[in-house]
Amino acid sequence: MNMQDKPVTSYVDAPTSTVTANGATFVYRELGPQGGIPVVFFVHLAATLDYWDPRIVDAIAKDRHVITFDQRGVGATTGDVPDSIELMADDAYAFIKALGFDLVDVFSFSLGGFIAQALIAEHPELVRRLVLTGTGPKGGKDIDKVAGVTYRDILRSTLTRSDAREFLFFARDDEGKRAAKAYVERTTGARTEALDAPMKLKGFQTQLKAIKRYGRGKPHDLSKLTQPTLIANGDHDRMVPSVLSEDLHRRIKGSELVIYPDSGHGGVFQHHREFAPVAAEFLNR
Repeated sequence: MNMQDKPVTSYVDAPTSTVTANGATFVYRELGPQGGIPVVFFVHLAATLDYWDPRIVDAIAKDRHVITFDQRGVGATTGDVPDSIELMADDAYAFIKALGFDLVDVFSFSLGGFIAQALIAEHPELVRRLVLTGTGPKGGKDIDKVAGVTYRDILRSTLTRSDAREFLFFARDDEGKRAAKAYVERTTGARTEALDAPMKLKGFQTQLKAIKRYGRGKPHDLSKLTQPTLIANGDHDRMVPSVLSEDLHRRIKGSELVIYPDSGHGGVFQHHREFAPVAAEFLNR
């Protein structure tokens, strides 16, 4: 797509493109001014292109070329979801290289943060700056319990006819409930056409199995991770415990840590007004 004349500035308006890599056809969206190092967004469990919060994407795309994409078997990307985080990282590498980039910044959330760490373990030269939100290290305490928490909250959301992310990502106090409704509206109500394909149940279950393996796996040596890294989370993350953000901060030399009070897994979305400029400034350094 030619964005040289007038770049798309809003994620809601970003067109969907495709590229073939590693035997799969990946769907992706891009926005912001082209040129320079792009910021590639790595999305969370069971999420497609439509699940990114435009409040964060648009803030970063103001000055940077932003690319979001669906992993293999997710949304409209072809193939089957791989059963390990490392294979997902191989696909991410192939996707980035197929677009012609040798250096990128990465913004990741949750499962996306696991994939980003696995990518850097194999290809440290590819990533210049890294943002890890709502995530944790390989072998991190209780990551292997994500499936249990997820299924319980899906049941709760089904019984109350609400979006599962309202339970999984946000605290259930008044402020958390308000933030949850606003977030769901921003991510499901804004874009009305050219929507991505939904996540398939089998692919979702495979993602959960891969997360369990990651949680029980041999930790990466994060002392080798030399990229400037920004780590952010809420202080009550039930999916990927908040202590794991502190663990990442201790193990990644020179990293910066932001923990938002009275918020959960989606703390960066609840506190998007504070977080979006922090993330944009960090990535623009």
